[in-house]
Amino acid sequence: MAKKKTGAREHVWLQCTETGDLNYRTSVRVKGGMPERVKEGLNKFCPRLRKHTLHKIKRK
Repeated sequence: MAKKKTGAREHVWLQCTETGDLNYRTSVRVKGGMPERVKEGLNKFCPRLRKHTLHKIKRK
């Protein structure tokens, strides 16, 4: 059985900058720093607006 690595990743929400909805939940790498592309935000689909918008990280 494989060993489970703990503490290397953290679950975060992606929040739409236009509507404020928490549309996506993803895991990001905590150990070694977060990639710059993720810190700036990701273009993801917003179902309320039915278009791609910028989504930023929101930790709960």
